[in-house]
Amino acid sequence: MGRSALWANRLFLCAFLMFFPLCSHCPAASSGHELRRTPVVTAVAAVAPAVVNITSARSVDRRGAPGPFFDDDFFRQFRGPGSAAPQRQTQESLGSGVIIDGKEGLVLTNAHVIAGGTSIKARLQDGRLLDAALVGADPDFDVAVLRLSGGGTLPQAAMGDSADIMIGETAIAIGNPFGYTHTVTTGVVSAVGRSLKHEGGAYADLIQTDTAINPGNSGGPLVNLAGEVIGINMAIQAGAEGIGFAIPINKARRVVAELMRGGRVTPAWLGIMGQDVDVRTARYFGLNRPRGLLVVEVVPGSPAEKAGVRPGDLLTAVGGADLDDKEQYRGALATSTVGETLTLTVRRGEEELKIAAAPAAFGDGEAVTLAQARWGLTVKAGQGVRVAAVAANSPAARLGLKPGDALVQIGGEKLTGQGDFTRAVYVNRLNRVILVMIERGGRGYYARMGVE
Repeated sequence: MGRSALWANRLFLCAFLMFFPLCSHCPAASSGHELRRTPVVTAVAAVAPAVVNITSARSVDRRGAPGPFFDDDFFRQFRGPGSAAPQRQTQESLGSGVIIDGKEGLVLTNAHVIAGGTSIKARLQDGRLLDAALVGADPDFDVAVLRLSGGGTLPQAAMGDSADIMIGETAIAIGNPFGYTHTVTTGVVSAVGRSLKHEGGAYADLIQTDTAINPGNSGGPLVNLAGEVIGINMAIQAGAEGIGFAIPINKARRVVAELMRGGRVTPAWLGIMGQDVDVRTARYFGLNRPRGLLVVEVVPGSPAEKAGVRPGDLLTAVGGADLDDKEQYRGALATSTVGETLTLTVRRGEEELKIAAAPAAFGDGEAVTLAQARWGLTVKAGQGVRVAAVAANSPAARLGLKPGDALVQIGGEKLTGQGDFTRAVYVNRLNRVILVMIERGGRGYYARMGVE
């Protein structure tokens, strides 16, 4: 081989080794590895150990049948009521959660993930399967807190500040969609302050993201590039693609604090009494259709009065969520926490105003005062709830209520004590007609109470 050919071979070998190192310990390999360590990779590495896969089991009754063919609805009608005995079966639902306190073993997840569960378990990234006990849950916020046992000190995720979210910033979801543990998807924060309607009302003040969220992701963290949890993944928009929602972590943490302190979330209210808008009122305010809540009364000393809301104002949005009617207003308040600042969009004549208001706690004292003022009803609670006094010419008086009557139910709320009565007043405070179940002389009956 000539000298020129030998040098050519040496140059080729050097070039080959430069681009294709022989081992992973070579400088070029290490450099390539670092280039691949993007901010997303770093954020996932920080949070993933604190993400858990939640399995919630519950027992359900299912009626046996000779086979799937004969269990069809058409054939079921020909079988007698005793032809198929109930069979007890176990159903499992999957979800995600994130450890927010490793020392105490506290996990933050969605309330719907563990609803009805009789046995809850959590699997960590390292494969450990731990028992989980329910500390508290609030379906209105779709937030639940679990406590893991037997794991010692566990990894925990860093909490971010959802008030500091930037529209368009990278958002990372970590969870267990369809049982595929610790799946990572990425996207951006599409919007904040969104609302999402559901059967019982609406969730307000949500983060919207195009990060893929699938069944099983519920309860898992939404993470920023700093490796901080900024939200708890919750739901997707049915029939849409790339529209998912998460509970802001600031709100979730306030709910957790109340659940840990008392086992329930104190209802929040503004002190606004209002009614739905008719066509004539909508035309007066220049609206193309009836929507919003017309303020008819502002409770003295309430947050709404302090913020400057007046009777005659038209409330069209709360916390960025547009209002169609009083049910949506009620839902927006039901998913607001005491002390947070809500921006109210108000039409006053031809003016549109933005008013900041901080909801206050609606407790037993507020319920007593409002029931007296709005219904003309005073109660005494112990083992059950009984009428103590009825104001003359009040809705309670027109209904025919008398001292000593037992109140069994108001609206959809069954009454066993003061706490139930407080919730009944809170839930029905805007209703103009309320169904009441009364017991008198050992006999119970339903009656409708009209509120002017």
